[in-house]
Amino acid sequence: MLQGPYSSLDRDRPLIRLPVASFTVATVLLPLTGFIACLFISLIYHFEDATYTHCQVSNYLPSISAAISLVPERYIWRCCIGLHSAPRYLLAAAYFNFYRGRFANRLPELLLSGLALLCSLAENTGLLLLTYVSSTETYSVHKNGFIVFIASSLLHMLITCWLWQVIRRYYVNPEEVTSYRWKVRLFLFNVSCCAAAAYFFRRHNNYCETGVYTLFAFFEYLVVFSNMAFHVTALWDFGNKEVIVATPPEDKRY
Repeated sequence: MLQGPYSSLDRDRPLIRLPVASFTVATVLLPLTGFIACLFISLIYHFEDATYTHCQVSNYLPSISAAISLVPERYIWRCCIGLHSAPRYLLAAAYFNFYRGRFANRLPELLLSGLALLCSLAENTGLLLLTYVSSTETYSVHKNGFIVFIASSLLHMLITCWLWQVIRRYYVNPEEVTSYRWKVRLFLFNVSCCAAAAYFFRRHNNYCETGVYTLFAFFEYLVVFSNMAFHVTALWDFGNKEVIVATPPEDKRY
C-alpha cells in the first residue's frame, strides 16, 4: 500500500518501507536494462539473424521483436518483464486511488479514471503477452499482444494527460504542474515516434529499400523509451509517498 512518510502505522507492523521514487526507478530500470542487454547481445553475437528480414536487404539494427526472440536474449527479457509486471499493476491501482481522491465529486473524471486503470492493466498484460510469446513461436499471438500494448498505451497516455490537465487547473502544486508538462511532451513524442515507425515499416514492406527497416527499428526504440519515461513521471506524482509491506495487527489474525 502507499502511505505518506508521516502516516500513523500504529495498527500495522511494517516489514518493508520503500520510497515511491526508488520503487518507480527500480520498476523502470528492469525493462530498460533488459532491453539494452538484449540489443547489445543481438548486435554482437546474433547480428545476421537479428537483422534479417524477408526483403534480404542491408539492415543495421534489429527490431525489438527480433532482439528479444533469440537465446539467451529471450530469457533475459522475459525475466526482466516478469519481475517488473507486479509493480506496474500496483502502480496502476495506486493511480486509480489517487484519482478517486482528487475527483470524488466529478463523475466524468471518475469514469475516465476507471478507463485509465483498464488501459494500464491492458498495456501491462499486452506487454506480458508479446514478451512470453515471441514472434518466432506464434507470430499472430505476438502481433496481437503488440497491438494491445501500443493501443492501450497511447489511450492511457491520452487519458492521463487529460486528467492531469484538470488537476493542474484546480490544484496549484509545482510538482504536479511539472508532471503534467512532461506527460504531455512525452505523449506527443511517443505519438510522433509511433507514426514514424509505422511509416518506415510500411515503406520497408512495400519497397524493400536498404536501411529503411533500420529507421523503423530506431523509432521503435524511441517509442519504448518514451513510454518508460512517461511512467517515470510518477516520481512527481507520488514523490512524498512510500510503498509499505506490513503484517496485520495481532487482534486481526484469525
